[in-house]
Amino acid sequence: MRLPLSLKMANRNYQDAVQALNSLQSNYANIMAIRASGDRKNMMNIWEMQEWSRRIGYSVSDFNKLNVIHITGTKGKGSTAAFTQGILNQYKDTLSKVGLYTSPHLRSVRERIRINGEPITEELFSKYFFEVWDRLDETSSNEDKFPHMTEGQKPGYFKYLTLLSFHVFMQEGCGTCIYEVGVGGEFDSTNIIEKPTVCGVSALGIDHTFMLGNTIEEIAWNKGGIFKEGAPAFTVKSQPKTGSQVLQERAAERHTTLSEVPIFEHLKTIKLGIAGDFQIKNASLATALAHQHLVSLDILKEPLELASSAKIPDLFRKGLEQTVWEGRCQIIRSNNITWYIDGAHTKESIEAASGWFRDVTATFNRKKVLLFNQQSRDAKALLGYLYETISPAVEFDAAIFTTNVTWKTGNYSADLVSLNTSKEQVDKLEVQQNLQKEWILLNETEHRNVEVTSSIEAALDLIKNMGEPVDVFVTGSLHLVGGFLVVLDGKPT
Repeated sequence: MRLPLSLKMANRNYQDAVQALNSLQSNYANIMAIRASGDRKNMMNIWEMQEWSRRIGYSVSDFNKLNVIHITGTKGKGSTAAFTQGILNQYKDTLSKVGLYTSPHLRSVRERIRINGEPITEELFSKYFFEVWDRLDETSSNEDKFPHMTEGQKPGYFKYLTLLSFHVFMQEGCGTCIYEVGVGGEFDSTNIIEKPTVCGVSALGIDHTFMLGNTIEEIAWNKGGIFKEGAPAFTVKSQPKTGSQVLQERAAERHTTLSEVPIFEHLKTIKLGIAGDFQIKNASLATALAHQHLVSLDILKEPLELASSAKIPDLFRKGLEQTVWEGRCQIIRSNNITWYIDGAHTKESIEAASGWFRDVTATFNRKKVLLFNQQSRDAKALLGYLYETISPAVEFDAAIFTTNVTWKTGNYSADLVSLNTSKEQVDKLEVQQNLQKEWILLNETEHRNVEVTSSIEAALDLIKNMGEPVDVFVTGSLHLVGGFLVVLDGKPT
């Protein structure tokens, strides 16, 4: 896509960048066609990312300067990345700038590209965004080798942001970068990194089957694709047995080691910055990754003992305590409403988040409300897992099923526009009405206690009008959580 003349002017701003970025999203029909065809990603995905990098002025080997920590997994990879960043930020006097690339974002796309814990500014985002855009417009590829990279073509949404992150971190002089894999690992666009300092795999589960496969073994094979020769790899204990075996095989193929990380007892004595008892597993993995990274840079001299009794450095403990990661076991108190927020969207994560809400609120004598959506995965199954986990300890007095549309006007916040779902399905509230029926069957409740809304703003109005103390569990989707936080801020964009 080529920009209109108005967007080629020197005064292009952040909103112009977001508009151009949104134009790179795959539409719903295209995604469904890929799923139906069974076409899974292959090496062309990696070759194209290497070529895009060349087009904007980099050899892939240039990115070795970033000293990347590469993290994949099904559940907890984002939290692990955040904890790793929290630890390494305690060493920023030595490390200088620490970059973090994650997905998806909640309020603003800038959250995906952070330096020293902070999203890059709108000015930096738009500056570097259009530098990449213009370089792609000014260069070309051999169309025989790269038939999907014709003149004027740009990478898709996630690939573009990955490319942008490399450019930002290189230009800003980041000497340590943490990369969270988007989907899988083997063919993910982040996997052009040749020499990471260390790799990590959080808990495995079944997700993104149309791209990664239907079994835990196939998914583990994909995740293990980030392993590189000479870069130690770490994973959490208690992985599915067959998945763990595949990860070990992948490590052997790549001529590296894979070590299991226990839960460190010392971490049980601190209050982690991300709530939820299950987060100690992610914090332990982050501890191992950060420690190995610092050893590889010769900042720490001794490897970490992988025993539950291992002594954890004080700076590590401080970093884990100060980690902030919105939308994961987050609590916000506003007047007489307490919001319990987690963007869980897989079986494992919805069970963990539901257990957290149950354990925290079961003894509170307040009304309980569920605010839920999941637009693209098996929403009814997720709702069932939630109900099984939370009952009978907690009974909801009401449930609201909303779309991810931000405002009652029918508009999305600019950074949250999504073309990856069926507009017709959203407009007709098909998913929400099916969830309403499912919840009534699960709870044997009356229809009046189960509402459907066409926007997140409308859902929040219903809750605020209840006029009494209430605990609200917001879950099912990070897209829902992002829109919820924007509406709660009350700042239409």
